[in-house]
Amino acid sequence: MTVRDKFKAYLFAFGRFIFRILFRVEVRGLEHYYAAGDRVLILPNHVSLLDPVLLALFLPDSPLFVINLFIARNWIWMRPFLALMRTWPVDPTNPFAMKSLIAELKGGGRCVLFPEGRITTTGGLMKIYDGAAMMADKTGAVLLPLHIEGVQFSKVSYLSGKYPLRWFPKITLTFQPPRSLDISEDVRGHKRREVTQILLSDMMRDSAYRAMDDRVTLFQALLNARDLYGRKRVIAMDATRKSVNYGQLITASLALGDVFASITQEGENVGLILPGSIATVALSLGLSYKGRVPAMLNYTAGAKNILSCSAAACIKTAVTSRRFVEAGKFESLIEALQAGGLKIIWLEDFAKIGTFKKIGAWLKERSLSSSKAKGNPDSGALILFTSGSEGAPKGVMLSHANIISNRNQLISSIDFCPSDVVMNAMPMFHVFGYVVGTLMPLFTGIKTLYYPTPLHYRLIPLVAYDIDATVIFGTDTFLYGYARNAHPYDFYKVRYAFAGAEKLRERTRKLWGEKFGIRVIEGYGTTETSILSANSALMFHAGTVGRLMPGITSRLDPVPGIDEGGRFYVKGPNVMLGYLKIDKPGTVQPPEEGWYDTGDIIQIDASGFMTIKGRAKRFAKVGGEMISLTAMEEEIERLWPGVGHAIIASEDERKGEQLILVTEKQDAARNDLVSYLRDAGYTEVSIPKKVAITSKLPLLGSGKTDYPRVAELFGRSVIS
Repeated sequence: MTVRDKFKAYLFAFGRFIFRILFRVEVRGLEHYYAAGDRVLILPNHVSLLDPVLLALFLPDSPLFVINLFIARNWIWMRPFLALMRTWPVDPTNPFAMKSLIAELKGGGRCVLFPEGRITTTGGLMKIYDGAAMMADKTGAVLLPLHIEGVQFSKVSYLSGKYPLRWFPKITLTFQPPRSLDISEDVRGHKRREVTQILLSDMMRDSAYRAMDDRVTLFQALLNARDLYGRKRVIAMDATRKSVNYGQLITASLALGDVFASITQEGENVGLILPGSIATVALSLGLSYKGRVPAMLNYTAGAKNILSCSAAACIKTAVTSRRFVEAGKFESLIEALQAGGLKIIWLEDFAKIGTFKKIGAWLKERSLSSSKAKGNPDSGALILFTSGSEGAPKGVMLSHANIISNRNQLISSIDFCPSDVVMNAMPMFHVFGYVVGTLMPLFTGIKTLYYPTPLHYRLIPLVAYDIDATVIFGTDTFLYGYARNAHPYDFYKVRYAFAGAEKLRERTRKLWGEKFGIRVIEGYGTTETSILSANSALMFHAGTVGRLMPGITSRLDPVPGIDEGGRFYVKGPNVMLGYLKIDKPGTVQPPEEGWYDTGDIIQIDASGFMTIKGRAKRFAKVGGEMISLTAMEEEIERLWPGVGHAIIASEDERKGEQLILVTEKQDAARNDLVSYLRDAGYTEVSIPKKVAITSKLPLLGSGKTDYPRVAELFGRSVIS
């Protein structure tokens, strides 16, 4: 060993010692590093200027580092470190600069390449350059994903003003199992490079997701967020403009949890009939911490449905608010629930928590850590209920791990940032409103305003403008209503408008684009799984619901009579524990072998983008031909835009079923409809036989069309 080699070894040993003391560096998955073989392309995410030095110190050997030519030139202070490393400066924007490097790697060895080619300025994954994709494809090397976590919170990241930065955050380096690119030989030219980039993006996204911990409870995740983003960080607001920081929210959760633990049993399912508010969030988390399961009851569903849901989930007690009941005029609903045997507890009766209990909760919050708040991540954490858009609602039991996994899937796929401000008017009895719009931001350091109803089409844009909202969640119905009533400048700060729960119509997409210059991002999920797929700024294809989240396995089963796509089944850590049904009250009925049947007909293209063709139950067989009722609704929307339409099917003695159009267009004429659909190439059997006009289609609380109610009002022996 030469003098230079000895000096380097001692210097690196000293560097590791200092980094372990200052940054508490932890390296995970080293067994994958050793198992990768001799010709390996190591692919880390790029979060700070410290990354090359960090990897040089903690990788077991001395691989070749491919570094950004411009950083190597401009950052003089890094040159002494780079001089001790084996480096290969390249221009990441020039694929041809990689040719000599490819030849070098083909000869064997290990090489570190940052596929993004630049340090992240969002905290999330940046785009993958052509050169990185070409190198991965041409070398035939084994690919070893590596996720760097924690350095984004350091002073040497590019996230000042977006993340709370500090000098010495904890750093973890996590190796994932080695992989090989799986590209069929018939994929050539530009398409091959495009596919390679998608595969690399997926690999980096999966690496980020798998490095995250989902073995925590909701309350542990809340405590972890407090420790990461700061006790005094303002995290939630409500319609009264009252705001709370992490410390205050946790204190309120502990106090309310203690109060309600004294009047409920451990393991009991407790109903919440409450709007989106700080109090609702604090109570639900407090109940969860004390081993109770909050069940979010849909107050728009009517007493009969709520009592049915309560019976299925064995809910004996429900909490509501006098102020909410009076404002929403729900007095008769509450009376009917009480008459049906549901015990009602008023939140205001416990608003004045004793001084000693407040002090006790405050002291406990100061001393309580995630490690001290241990629970079972696989136990029930939350009960939501299916929308009932096609029949009686069912209870859905989600575990802590289900919810935390979905949060991790979301933030590894979309660049949510602690500097964001979320406007969440979606109801908390809906998975989109609670899991996505409430818990995800809460655990990610994102300030959120909870608004009690999504139906204030004029007020919500004003509130979004006032709080400088950067992210807004809604259904197509709600987003269209906001856009129609908003001033063109109300959403001037919004960078993400997310649509889910129902099909995003072209009129909504066009209105947001033309009026605000905002591209609406469409996603797809279910109550049973939370979010399954979403478009993003990195991966976007209009008209689709994006690509599947990491960690989820899917399959398409063929459906007789349907040529495109198949019935969509999913399995993954976000899939519910099971259903709670009225036939077996209180019994959680898990999906068969872990596979959840979404009931949707999905088509997936070569790049993984998913298109919803319709619900399996929303296909009708007319004269032997399978007709998508959803597709027919979309076609009629093109003829008569700007109003609501619903297609239902009823029995027909001659053809099995017939289609009925129920529309809000007051001058709708079937002759015009027939003429349009014939010109569009539709067969005679697929054209609705009847047209019914209504002033307003019945809607569920989530904004979806209430098809059972439509069928009840306008159908005859409805099958679909």
